[in-house]
Amino acid sequence: MNSVINAGLFSSVFVTLFVIMDPPGTVPLFISLTAGQSRAVRKKAAWQAVLVAFGVIVVFAAFGQQILKHLGITLPALQCAGGLLLLLIALQLLTDTAEDPVQTKNVNIAFVPLGTPLLAGPGAIVATMVFVQRANGSLPDVVAISAGIVAIHLVMWLTLRFSSVIMRILGENGVLLITRIAGLLLSAIAVQLVAGAVRDFIRAG
Repeated sequence: MNSVINAGLFSSVFVTLFVIMDPPGTVPLFISLTAGQSRAVRKKAAWQAVLVAFGVIVVFAAFGQQILKHLGITLPALQCAGGLLLLLIALQLLTDTAEDPVQTKNVNIAFVPLGTPLLAGPGAIVATMVFVQRANGSLPDVVAISAGIVAIHLVMWLTLRFSSVIMRILGENGVLLITRIAGLLLSAIAVQLVAGAVRDFIRAG
């Protein structure tokens, strides 16, 4: 199977983006931002938000390397910055200090704040760019990263689409528990990124 897709890389991409984008944690925010709207409008907002997030992630996955090259930024520097950023997000998830996004007047909430920065935020963008940078460009790696991005956005769409059902099943305590677990996993990923960046800096002299 690894001749077609790098299974290890796929799982890394999916798990990392899952804990960063935190589908269960977006449920109460999505419900609050779409409160008072019809079921059809909420359904439309769900797929629009996911489509916007997918577009943003794909753009940075495809052109992120060119941007870094133009700015003269190395992979270890990106990894270290990304790790520190993800650690900050993880601490917010663990301590519940993140500010809830608010709806901007005369702006479609599917674009702002749902599509970005709630779904396709700085953490998800940096993590995607790091994965693309670390891949060797082979077909299995490209397929793995692409499949991981598509899979997490599919999960995100299903989560938003059935947000009311999920909220009733999990309850506020269930969503809080999953958010805390996601924060713990994300903190471990962040520390690993920073440690890898420091190691690469030392090797480079």
